[in-house]
Amino acid sequence: MLTRRSLTLLAAAAASCLMMAVPAAAQTQFRISTASAEADWLTKALAKFKEGIEKDLPGQFAVSVHPNASLFRQGTEVPALQRGNLEMSTMTTFEVEQQLPEYGVLSSGYVFRDHDHLRKIFDGPIGKDYAEAVAKTMGIQIIETVYLGTRQTNLAKARDVKTPADLAGLKLRMPPGPGWVALGKGLGVTPTPMGIPEVYLALKNGAIDGQENPLSLTKVNNFHEVTQQIVLTAHLIQPVFFAIAKPVWDKMTPAQQEVFRKHAKEAATFNDTSRLAEEKEMVAFFEKAGLKVTTPDLAAFQASVKKQYEEAGLSQKWAPGLADKIAATR
Repeated sequence: MLTRRSLTLLAAAAASCLMMAVPAAAQTQFRISTASAEADWLTKALAKFKEGIEKDLPGQFAVSVHPNASLFRQGTEVPALQRGNLEMSTMTTFEVEQQLPEYGVLSSGYVFRDHDHLRKIFDGPIGKDYAEAVAKTMGIQIIETVYLGTRQTNLAKARDVKTPADLAGLKLRMPPGPGWVALGKGLGVTPTPMGIPEVYLALKNGAIDGQENPLSLTKVNNFHEVTQQIVLTAHLIQPVFFAIAKPVWDKMTPAQQEVFRKHAKEAATFNDTSRLAEEKEMVAFFEKAGLKVTTPDLAAFQASVKKQYEEAGLSQKWAPGLADKIAATR
C-alpha cells in the first residue's frame, strides 16, 4: 500500500521526468556584424547594447558582436541581412543610397553642419520617413542612428593643401560605391576602394597615398603611425545605423522591440558622447605624435564636392526639395 510519502515522491519523480522531456525554449541567435575596430567607441557601444538586451530579456536572445569585419566582409553585410544570413549590422547611408538613390543626399559631403544637426535630421520627420522607406524597400529595420565621426583627410607624406587641386593625383583609400567615388573626386583625389584591414600596410608600403576617416578611427587603427599629415577637410559628418533584418524584427513581440530600442538609444548616447569628447582631444594627440595638422579652404572643397555630385548625375536622383529641408532644419 502506498503511503502519502510514497505518493509524494512518485509525483515529484513524474514531474521531473516531464520537465526533462520538454526542452527549454531555445535562445534566438542574434549576431551583429560591424567593420568597426574592437577598441572603437562603436564596438564598445554594441557591447553595451548586447549587455542590456541579455539583462532585460534573459534567456531570449544569444547576442554576439563581431568587430573588424570578422563575420562578414565590409560591404557584404546588407546583402546578408536581406538574404536572412545575418540579424544586425551597422549600416551606412551609402549602402542605403545604392538601393534608394533618392536619399543619396544623406550620404553627400558637407550635408550636415555638425553632430547636433545630424541628430535633428535622423531623430525628426526626415529620419522617420527615411527609416520607413528603408524598411519597406530594403527589408531592413533601422532602430537607432549613431555618430561615427567627422571624416578628415590623412596623408602619408605632408604637402601644402589649400584646395582640391592640391590633392590631384593622390590615391586615397575610400570605401567602394558611386557616392564615395563622387565624394573622393570632389576632394580632388583618386578614390581607391580598400578594406580597412588592408589600409595600414598599404600606407606603409606606398600602395596608397592616404586615407580618410574620423580622427578617432584613424587613432584606433594606428594609421597615424604611417602618415605625416592630417588635413581637416571635415568633408563628411557621418551617421551609421543599428539595422536589423526586418523578418527578425517582425518576429519580436512589441515588448521585445521596446527593449531593443531602449538599449539602442542608450548605446548611441554612450557612443556619441564618448566620440565627441575624444574628437576635442584628437588634434593635440596627433600633433604630439609628430603629425602636421592643417586646415584648408573649406569653401573650395564644398564647391568642388557639390559640382562633382552634379557631374556624376547623382544629385539629379535625389528627392526634390530634400536637400533644402535638411539645410533648413535648425
